[in-house]
Amino acid sequence: MERPIAGVYGVGYGTVNPVYGAAAMSAAPYAPPGNMFDTVPGYEGTLAGGGGGYLPPPMPSVPQPMPTAPNHPEWQIPSISEDRARTALRTYVDSKCCYSSGPVDHGVITNMETFNTYRYRLETFTESRSSEWSNEPYTGQTVDAGTQPAPTPWQIAAKLPTFFQDQKQTIKVPYTSSMKNCHTCNGAGRSPCTTCAGAGNKVCGPCSGTGRRLSDEQCGHCTGSGRENCSSCSGHGNRECETCRGKKQLLVFINVNIKWSTEKSDFVAQQSSGLKVKNLESVSGKQLFQDTQCMLYPIFGFPDVSVAQASDRFVKEHQAKFGQSSRILQQRQTIELIPITKVNYMWKAKSYVYFVYGNESEVNAEDYPATCCCSVM
Repeated sequence: MERPIAGVYGVGYGTVNPVYGAAAMSAAPYAPPGNMFDTVPGYEGTLAGGGGGYLPPPMPSVPQPMPTAPNHPEWQIPSISEDRARTALRTYVDSKCCYSSGPVDHGVITNMETFNTYRYRLETFTESRSSEWSNEPYTGQTVDAGTQPAPTPWQIAAKLPTFFQDQKQTIKVPYTSSMKNCHTCNGAGRSPCTTCAGAGNKVCGPCSGTGRRLSDEQCGHCTGSGRENCSSCSGHGNRECETCRGKKQLLVFINVNIKWSTEKSDFVAQQSSGLKVKNLESVSGKQLFQDTQCMLYPIFGFPDVSVAQASDRFVKEHQAKFGQSSRILQQRQTIELIPITKVNYMWKAKSYVYFVYGNESEVNAEDYPATCCCSVM
């Protein structure tokens, strides 16, 4: 497997370009004639104006890394104090315009329970490529089609972004540029005006084409003719072609679109606190383990079997799903311990519950008893 050199990679790989269906062509902004584009080896399925679909990457032989076992530190997070629990609730209440501070100021905490739950996350950083025919007005650019064989899609060199930072890039494929007459105006540089259908004039607006006004006087706008010059084309009946910008010819070439993206899968181990798992999506925990490789092996030896099972499932799913349509550049798996504190308190002789969770001390208090409806007077 070739390795990146000085930030540039992708050289030396080949691919087989699949045949793409007519559905992609229907999404194109125009349908140029069939002879508009040449046949370029390695790009036979490339379509115009909408892409040729994702190009499967070469299948390099990547040795599997040896499995890594997490260390076994003290995997417990100390309980938070009552003061911290009350401060977290006050911050939460202050952020709500309809919540009063009565339960915070006068509520009595009766019990606090600590729950720790594990979150396993797998991130796969991928690169995918697609090709499409494109064009631009010809203004003297280099025409190089046929002078040399064009590099195949995965031979196009690109600068590798920082891992796990999504990015897009479009690169013009060398040795695919040719000059063609504009397919929209047939090389005339101008196209019939769509506003007046090429007539150069249209029905007079003020008199609706009658030539007379309501007072039965002659319409001064069209001098009684009932027609007025088309403002879109200044009466010429045609306008500069929007495709070639009046240049009559186009430079036609292939673009390769490169997309780097991070695919994520999360698993939260079962916990009995009563807090919904979706609440944990926006918080962080204490990181217990991290492993970053080009291709990961599932973790083993973790005390919670469900986390190890999730790792095994996600690693296999990611490599099977993303390895077919894209190139896997890097994978990262982490395990976090997320603290959850269930706070029971009394206010006005009734019992209530709220949760403080995550390093950020977020609060969930669905049954907060002192709310009201705000209205704008």
